[in-house]
Amino acid sequence: MPNKNHLPKKATSNGAQKLKIHFIGIGGIGVSALAKYYLAKGHVVSGSDLTSSEITETLEKMGAKIFIGQQTKNNVPKKVNLIIYSPAVKPDNPELVGQNRASTISYPEALAKLAKDHFTIAVSGTHGKSTTCSMLGLILIKAGFDPTVIVGTKVKEFGNSNCRIGKSKYLVIEACEYEDSFLNYKPNIILITNVEAEHLDYFKNFSNVKKAFKKFAGNLVKSGVLIDGRRIFANFSKEKSQLEKILKVPGKHNIENALLALLTARALKIPDKKSLEALSKFKGTWRRFEIRKKGQLTIVSDYGHHPTEVKATLTAAREKWPARKIWCIFQPHQYQRTHSLFDDFIKVFSKAPINRLIITDIYDVAGREEKSISQKTSSKKLIESINKKSAIYLPKDKIIGYLKKKLKGREVIIIMGAGDIYEVDKAFK
Repeated sequence: MPNKNHLPKKATSNGAQKLKIHFIGIGGIGVSALAKYYLAKGHVVSGSDLTSSEITETLEKMGAKIFIGQQTKNNVPKKVNLIIYSPAVKPDNPELVGQNRASTISYPEALAKLAKDHFTIAVSGTHGKSTTCSMLGLILIKAGFDPTVIVGTKVKEFGNSNCRIGKSKYLVIEACEYEDSFLNYKPNIILITNVEAEHLDYFKNFSNVKKAFKKFAGNLVKSGVLIDGRRIFANFSKEKSQLEKILKVPGKHNIENALLALLTARALKIPDKKSLEALSKFKGTWRRFEIRKKGQLTIVSDYGHHPTEVKATLTAAREKWPARKIWCIFQPHQYQRTHSLFDDFIKVFSKAPINRLIITDIYDVAGREEKSISQKTSSKKLIESINKKSAIYLPKDKIIGYLKKKLKGREVIIIMGAGDIYEVDKAFK
């Protein structure tokens, strides 16, 4: 494992010293946000990833040098000051091995170092982190706090970016629990949206998930504020009623997300009037119930990949379009997750308020799969267990052709998953 030295002291300076910073796994939604931050601060940024994407292409346009494909030590610039690597990167990665010439630090460690210099608000939870973090960031902007926001999705109001650079002491971050990443942070405010069984390839069981969140809640700075969604959703009926009337994004889950953002704003002494005004203008985020039209069709792109998220999205869709035919195209994300939550997926899809379901092959997450589980878990078996005539399996490359033959017009097509299923969405353009 590489040396985990601290971030160089001048790495967050206002361009006083240009640093060479290399990111391994730069295409990740979190890592890329930090890369954008350092680019905006005037540093020289390079990075590598296995595949090209909209994210890597955007970073190249911003001035980063990107290496796609095979990761070798030759990708790392000479005299690099700092290497930041994604938690998904393994210790034997060629770009990490033998890098005695540079400080090396994981993405959560780098973000934690940045957070130490700010008044940090960390948004965590199994579901709703990105949306709640985005909502809160917009409230702070409206209230004149001028925050820096680092979030795990692209936000329209941030110029379709996952990073917003502010000039104040306030920092809003999305704090992921995977591999206990969020335990690196010592926030001034912790917001927990919810806690469910997730990332069981790491945590093994729900008990360990709960223990991790409890430990994270204990990471608050002295006199810090904890806002725990699990304890408050049964209350605040007046606020929820207000939010239901003003929100443009559908679904009960988004009312809950907005309520948490509102309560966090109250902890910062922000008047409700400011918060509600900001929330009323929230347009949603990238691949979180993102709606667009294609002729008579309505396309919804959604990142949901956990049974609870799937249920929330499909329920919201039926509430929004009670009389329309709704199709769901779902790509399971990770064999481990599909196996661990197999029965939950069956229950959700068996009762889902939709007309047709297509499930495609499971998105394989490199480095996080066990061969024994991959061999006995498949989308075909999931379809067989759902056992409905309206539910079928199709390979991803067959979906567009099938839809062109079967769609009659005015259907709502929900394209859902955290892998590369968005490529099907692109084909509708």
